[in-house]
Amino acid sequence: MKTKHIFLIAVSFSLLFQLQVQTVVAQKKILVAYFSHSGNTRAVAYEICKKTAGESYEIQTEKAYPTDYNTLVDLAKKEQKTDYRPELKNRVKDIRQYDIIFLGYPNWWGTYPQAIKVFLSMYDLSGKTIIPFCTHEGSELGESVRDLKRMCPRSVILQGLAIQGKRVHNSDDKIAEWLQKLKIIR
Repeated sequence: MKTKHIFLIAVSFSLLFQLQVQTVVAQKKILVAYFSHSGNTRAVAYEICKKTAGESYEIQTEKAYPTDYNTLVDLAKKEQKTDYRPELKNRVKDIRQYDIIFLGYPNWWGTYPQAIKVFLSMYDLSGKTIIPFCTHEGSELGESVRDLKRMCPRSVILQGLAIQGKRVHNSDDKIAEWLQKLKIIR
């Protein structure tokens, strides 16, 4: 009998804790900012928005990137080597209103594209929680988390998610699992 009561008390506390976590997360304002070239990162961003009730923001460059893969790869490498900063089309109106920023990008040459670097340098993200996610073709997050920590030393960087491009459209469960692990729930 005592075991049954202890079990019921444990379950009750567990449910209460889950409700408290949901309440805390629900009070946080979430932005899902992403740069997408092929549409893969956009698809992941939309799924994150759906599951977190976050607001979507697409980071877009003034000049479009080439669609030819080899040309794109060469250009991305050149941009990194020269620290080229592409101009962005738009800005987040008031980034101060967001507590949590999911930051999405394709992995180009082992890190995020230069457009992400420009985005990060436009705002003071001190005290913000940044959660990276990327799409890739084998290199996962690469050095992007390390680079993100260097760009945003006064932000809290949580565990990122990497999804291979060809698996993006079958990744809903993986995204949900990751969000549950982070305690970011809807």
